[in-house]
Order: sequence, then C-alpha cells, then structure tokens
Amino acid sequence: MSRSVNQANINGTKLKGYPIPLPPLVEQKRIVAILDEAFEGIDRAIANTEKNLANARELFVSILCTTIFGDSDQGNWPLTTVADVALAKKGSIRTGPFGSQLLHSEFVDEGIAVLGIDNAVENEFKWGKKRFITPEKFRQLSRYQVNPGDVLITIMGTCGRCVIVPDDIPLAINTKHLCCITLDQAKCLPGFLHAYFLYHPLAQKFLTEKAKGSIMSGLNMDIIKRLPLRLPSISNQQIIVEKINSLSQDIRNLEAIYQQKLAALNELKQSILQKAFTGELTAENANQTIKTTKEGIAAA
Repeated sequence: MSRSVNQANINGTKLKGYPIPLPPLVEQKRIVAILDEAFEGIDRAIANTEKNLANARELFVSILCTTIFGDSDQGNWPLTTVADVALAKKGSIRTGPFGSQLLHSEFVDEGIAVLGIDNAVENEFKWGKKRFITPEKFRQLSRYQVNPGDVLITIMGTCGRCVIVPDDIPLAINTKHLCCITLDQAKCLPGFLHAYFLYHPLAQKFLTEKAKGSIMSGLNMDIIKRLPLRLPSISNQQIIVEKINSLSQDIRNLEAIYQQKLAALNELKQSILQKAFTGELTAENANQTIKTTKEGIAAA
C-alpha cells in the first residue's frame, strides 16, 4: 500500500478500505483475555531478564572499580601521565586530519580504511560504517596511520569511549573524532590503559573535573595527555589485564544467555499472536495455550 520512495506513508482512503477478518465482539474479548493472561507472564519475565542483564553489566563495572582497581597496593604504584607512557616519537599521541585535509567528498568505496566514532562507541573495537580513501590520499595522510595495539579515545560527538586497535587491522587512519595513542609497551600495556581510562576512579575523577559538560563535550588531546596514571609494573599490569579479560568473557557469556532468553520470550509472544489472528486460539485450546506459555517462560 505504501508506494513512496523516500518517506513511507499510506493513503488514508486506502487504509480505511483495507479488509480485515473480524470475529464477533464476544470472541474478540475472549481472545484479548487469553492474550492478556499469557502476555502478563511473558512481559514480567522479559522485564526480569532485562534487569538481570543490566545487573550483570553493573557487576562488571563494580568489580573493576572496587576489586581490581581498588587494590591497596596502588599507593605504591608510581604516579605518571598518559603522555609519559606514549612511545618516544613525534605524533605518538595524535588526532586525525582536520578541515580541508580530508573532505567527505574524498571518501571512496574501497581502499584504505578510515576509523571513526562508530568503531569505538561500544568500548570494544567493531567495524561500523565503511569509509575509505585512495592510496594516493593515504600517502598525504600517512602520519595519521593507526597500528595494532594503539588505543583510540573518542573526543568528539560521543566522547570518552575507548578501544584497542586489533592485531588484524588493515592499513587505516583515524578521523579527527579520535585521539590515537601509540604506547611504549615496555611501560604500559594497551589493555591496562584501556581499562584504566574507562574504570579507574582516579581517571574518572580527573575526566569529570577537566572535561566540560555532562557528556564530556570538552574532552581533548591535551586532557588525555595530562591524565594521571597509577602505573604498576608490567608484570602486574599483565596480571590485571588477564583478570579483566577473564571477567569480561564471563560477563559476555552471561549476557549471551540473557539475550537468548529475551529472544525466546519474544518468539513465544509472536507465536501466541499468530495463533490469535489465524483462528487457532479457540476456547478448547485456551487453557493449553496458557499452560504452554508458562512452560515456555520457564524454559527460556
């Protein structure tokens, strides 16, 4: 019925004339009563599952803040800054090309990848919108190249997100929306800085005080350089990173279970709706539908 290309819409006259199968009012009320009873349990189970999912994520943050980064030994960790642990070379802390250096019109369908906020917004590196430049353009912007193990921090738009560039990254540069840090990994491990930036109380306090606005709209490269860093030995950093990775995997496994349960509950809801609107939700099988729903909730 919708023939629009840009903005989907339906003609009101056509909609009024659309035929629908309409059972008697008594039958409508009976179907609604069955659906209400069935959906009450499903919606309650969905709400509980979503709450458990949120609790799992909060537990992860709580453990990092209080157990891993709340270690009493931190008082013995030397206090330094992000600038001090960057690789000792020009441009080890950098943002992407500004202004006319890289225009949107210069993006092409394939070539050298250009990383942006969407690659870092979930605090875990993911491929988002495809952006590329030509090899010729890359030669002009090669100083903005990202490397495996670099730490990327969003400084525009959705600020304060942080990811580690994966080992299998193809040739790529970052945009001006990201601050890219190439670390001296004899001093600081990427995994440690990533977790420290996101969860350490000292880092969060500094960023809250220095950045402007409730969404860290004032975050910039200078603030990141001056970020105070409690830095244990490399061996201790490695132990901390391994603990965080193990905890992260446990949380991901738990989240996957909850997501599967949510999918199963929504599928159960759709199954009942299909029965209701195909005439299968009869008086004879109403009780069986409710029973099956409760069993489905328990199984999910």
